[in-house]
Amino acid sequence: MVARRAIVLLSGGLDSATVLAIARSQDYECYALSVEYGQRHRAELDAARRIATALGAHEHRTMRVDLAGIGGSALTDAKLAVPEVLAPGIPVTYVPARNTLFLSLALGWAEVIGAGDIFVGVNALDYSGYPDCRPAFIKAFEQLAQVATKAGVEGGRFQVRAPLIQMSKADIIRAGVSLGVDFGATVSCYQATADGRACAKCDSCRLRAAGFAAANIPDPTAYA
Repeated sequence: MVARRAIVLLSGGLDSATVLAIARSQDYECYALSVEYGQRHRAELDAARRIATALGAHEHRTMRVDLAGIGGSALTDAKLAVPEVLAPGIPVTYVPARNTLFLSLALGWAEVIGAGDIFVGVNALDYSGYPDCRPAFIKAFEQLAQVATKAGVEGGRFQVRAPLIQMSKADIIRAGVSLGVDFGATVSCYQATADGRACAKCDSCRLRAAGFAAANIPDPTAYA
């Protein structure tokens, strides 16, 4: 019996680790994809490697895209400070075109290995207002995949699966724990230290800490 193959975008954070665990629980042969895109630190990429191994990914690759070359985000431009106070509107931690590029890389790999499913950990509730974390974006990209690929125009079908998209952070954490995810191995902080210790101040750290509190699960995050 041929295993169902899936590409799983794996950042090394809490959400993507849970998505990989979900895909594995659904008996997918998982090809984990991380992207070195010019982000502030490599700690999340180190975490992604650990998670891919721990959760049984069939293969894990890291691809490179130079989003620091266009800047425009506090995550790729060292001259822009990571905000520690929430402000109205889309925050400066939004990275222009990031999820579009990530899904494009995943789509290309999916077509090569014959995978019809791409898993991504976007969330429309605890998502900091990023436009590329909404259901409308996922639906639009899925439609694009059908007309932008040889497999799509020849009758193949790609599905972009976003199992966390309507879940609260607490529910994501509960799901991950139930599937054996070691959240202590994940890195979510926007400005983590080289060894993966979190700042406890950025938006991502606050959402993560609030999620563990709401789930009534001890927070295993290592803080600087």
